[in-house]
Amino acid sequence: MAERKPAIDTALVKDLASILNETELTEIEVEQGELRIRVSRETVAPTVIQAPAQPVAAAPVQVAAPVLAPSAAATAAPETKSHGGHEVPSPMVGTAYLAPAPGASQFVEVGQSVKEGQTILIIEAMKTMNQIPAPRSGTLSAILVEDAEPVEFGQPLVVID
Repeated sequence: MAERKPAIDTALVKDLASILNETELTEIEVEQGELRIRVSRETVAPTVIQAPAQPVAAAPVQVAAPVLAPSAAATAAPETKSHGGHEVPSPMVGTAYLAPAPGASQFVEVGQSVKEGQTILIIEAMKTMNQIPAPRSGTLSAILVEDAEPVEFGQPLVVID
């Protein structure tokens, strides 16, 4: 029997395309359970792959098919430097903050022991603060981002040994 794929929420795709146009981003990705939708704007030779029900005001957007597993290309960091431990990748594009508020102490420090589920930093995306938990217990051996630094999807944030 064929495996049933989740239905695509066209309203969500239209909302994502609208966000791209309003914020002048080139790409946005959303995950809901096993469904992942990525909408990106073509910057060199614009082509509309999706036929929206309503015209989009700015540049045409390209809508990728839903992907059930993260692709290796999307998670590749510009620098391929190995840090020896378990690198924790960014689950989204946004701005990384190492502390809960300006002037407050950081969530974690290098050399500190962390537990699975403990908040290690936050990423602000579309004015929403998203806590990023440690995916495993261990010792934090490196923090690979600076406070208030923009981060990309899949970019290594910290290393846990």
